[in-house]
Amino acid sequence: QVQLVESGGGLVQPGGSLRLSCAASGSIARLNIMGWYRQAPGKQREWVATISSGGNTNYAGSVKGRFTISRDNAKNTVYLQMNSLKPEDTAVYYCYGKEIAKGDYWGQGTQVTVSS
Repeated sequence: QVQLVESGGGLVQPGGSLRLSCAASGSIARLNIMGWYRQAPGKQREWVATISSGGNTNYAGSVKGRFTISRDNAKNTVYLQMNSLKPEDTAVYYCYGKEIAKGDYWGQGTQVTVSS
């Protein structure tokens, strides 16, 4: 069992930056895929970015070029660097991990609010 805990959310002005962190209770090396999802009020949860155990990354079109996902296996942590933030990026951001043949893991979420 792996527990994921997000941090780093907050209030930021449009055009600003935030870095989210997702700390795992165990080794993230066993998680084949890790990523971030977000859910805005009144909307369905949507995929933001993923990173494989080999370091391959993928991004949703709405964040490509502005967000960067990375993982530090030594620290059992995944990061989401968010630049040029827009009001439409406002959402609760959830960390996700997938262990093939074992299951999926989710964090409790961290609020990101982009507003002037």
